[in-house]
Amino acid sequence: MAGFFERLKQGMARTREGIGDRIRALVGGRQWSDSLYDDLEEILYEADLGYDAVNDILTQLKDEVRRHRPERASEVLDHLRHIMVSLLTPVANPYGLGDQRPEVWMLVGVNGTGKTTTAGKLAERMQQEGFRVILGAADTFRAAATEQLLTWGMRAGVDVVRQAEGADPAAVAFDTVKAALARHLDLAIIDTAGRLHNKSHLMQELRKIARVVGREIAGAPHQVLLVIDATTGQNGLEQARVFRDAVPVSGIVLTKLDGTAKGGIAFAIHRTLDLPITLVGVGEKLDDLMPFDPEQYVRAILGELSGA
Repeated sequence: MAGFFERLKQGMARTREGIGDRIRALVGGRQWSDSLYDDLEEILYEADLGYDAVNDILTQLKDEVRRHRPERASEVLDHLRHIMVSLLTPVANPYGLGDQRPEVWMLVGVNGTGKTTTAGKLAERMQQEGFRVILGAADTFRAAATEQLLTWGMRAGVDVVRQAEGADPAAVAFDTVKAALARHLDLAIIDTAGRLHNKSHLMQELRKIARVVGREIAGAPHQVLLVIDATTGQNGLEQARVFRDAVPVSGIVLTKLDGTAKGGIAFAIHRTLDLPITLVGVGEKLDDLMPFDPEQYVRAILGELSGA
């Protein structure tokens, strides 16, 4: 089985072609020239890094070039790599739990981002970490979501709390937390709906779930993970703002990085929302959901630039 970095590198091949390969083609074996900044800026914009992140990167890069006066383009690109890594915040252990048990994690985001799949993968991974887990199917408006979660639950040996289609999502969350308390489990993961066509109703629903679990367990939900589809680009960023304003989002799960050439959206998300990216998804297999490591992520985007 391929190692962590190799899986990430394979999954982000399209983004690397859109950024790293183009940067290598831009500089070739030449010396660095200030005239290359405009072309570099265009490449970074097209990879969806966003205005603020691109501006930060170029401002810092120009300062580094002025201070160190590198002669070769490869030296400038090494500075670029370090700057990009510094703009992202590492998360020590996205699979860690605090002292209080059970913890409650909510997964939020619009339908189609891979939210339910992420909930299932997380449950299986946390089981592998030695934690006792239960799932709550609080997306009661999509029968497919419940069926999907049941499949993951059977696969991982994790019980799934559910009610009839159309039931009150907060009632499912309540039952899930009660079951976790009664069985002395470590973690309850609650999958939620993401129907933005009725945005106001959805946000009220999410707030209600958060209030209900908070009444049963002090400090709950302990994590609210917002799942964003990398292929939606800047639209995903707008969606993220809506959810962040409704519930206390603690981190981002960035999925489907293997399906886009614009994987630079992680920079825009982090810079604009000031939220850490905790996990990234680069495929459908269990081990394609992995902890976010800024250094590995930037390496997977840029490729090996030192020889440029």
